[in-house]
Amino acid sequence: MRSSAPIVIGHRGAPGYRPEHSRSAYELAIAQGADAIEPDVVATRDGELVVRHENEISGTTDIAGRPEFAHLRTTKEFAGHVLEGWFTEDFTWDELRTLRCRERIPKLRPASAAHDGEDRILTLREVLDIARDGGVGVVIEIKHAPYFSAIGIDLPALVAEEIRASGWQKPGAPGRLVIESFEQSALDAVRVHGIRAEYVYLVERAGTALDLALAEGDAAPTYRAQLKDLDSLAAQIDGISVHKSLLLRETAPPRFALEARERGLELFTWTFRAENAFLARRYRLGSARAAHGDWRAEWRALRAAGVTGVFADQPDLARRALSSPSSSQGFETRPTNPD
Repeated sequence: MRSSAPIVIGHRGAPGYRPEHSRSAYELAIAQGADAIEPDVVATRDGELVVRHENEISGTTDIAGRPEFAHLRTTKEFAGHVLEGWFTEDFTWDELRTLRCRERIPKLRPASAAHDGEDRILTLREVLDIARDGGVGVVIEIKHAPYFSAIGIDLPALVAEEIRASGWQKPGAPGRLVIESFEQSALDAVRVHGIRAEYVYLVERAGTALDLALAEGDAAPTYRAQLKDLDSLAAQIDGISVHKSLLLRETAPPRFALEARERGLELFTWTFRAENAFLARRYRLGSARAAHGDWRAEWRALRAAGVTGVFADQPDLARRALSSPSSSQGFETRPTNPD
């Protein structure tokens, strides 16, 4: 499914302008020309799939100001990680639907924070309906499947059931359906349920996939090692989606990017964000973290690495950068900004 320009995926909607995973963020992404929208999927206590970046929701909802839920604040431990807060799996959907979305990084995105409280949390079904109504594709990220499995919630099975029930397996779906995860075992589990989709493996800049670490311990391959064995991955998945720093480390596209294309793998990257705080140092302009840097140059360099799809917090800017005639220029380098 190649095209002359990479597809633009609204990363959690359009969180450069509205609180992430809100209805207004998804609808704005579609209005700005996104080819697809991306919901992150976690589960409630009663098995409803909701869209949140994490199952811990203190940073993206008004839960901390809701005294009726104060007793549900808790500390969780899993696989060496300890986290305190409020977690979706401790709520029913009827309880969660009363919460309102909030901007996760208000100091960097005050304009988005001005919309705090306007939207409630959404279910996966609602996001699938938004995508259908908008005529775009959807990229579903399965979050923390090993953790949910450990507490008795089969997230891949729930995702497969919801996709089928929503009609996205019927002929005439509006756009492409992609399933992605940082754990390949989660992708395999959805595939076992017979879901027809593109399966994309998310690759972090460092570390090891949690499912592999749990299964193999110190013998588990790192993400970097897996990128050196693309023959194995290509036999099992349709694409890889890599942290952008892995594509910007060198002055020419890295070997794995070329090998991915040779093996017919889609190559996605994340995340296009225009603010200095998120740009590679050489593309920052000035020292203000919230100010926009030279996002055009960074994003065009990423396009030159051969990506076929990008995840963007500002879909309109991504569309502008990737569609302009000059966006096909070669892999570029810039002097490091001293700031």
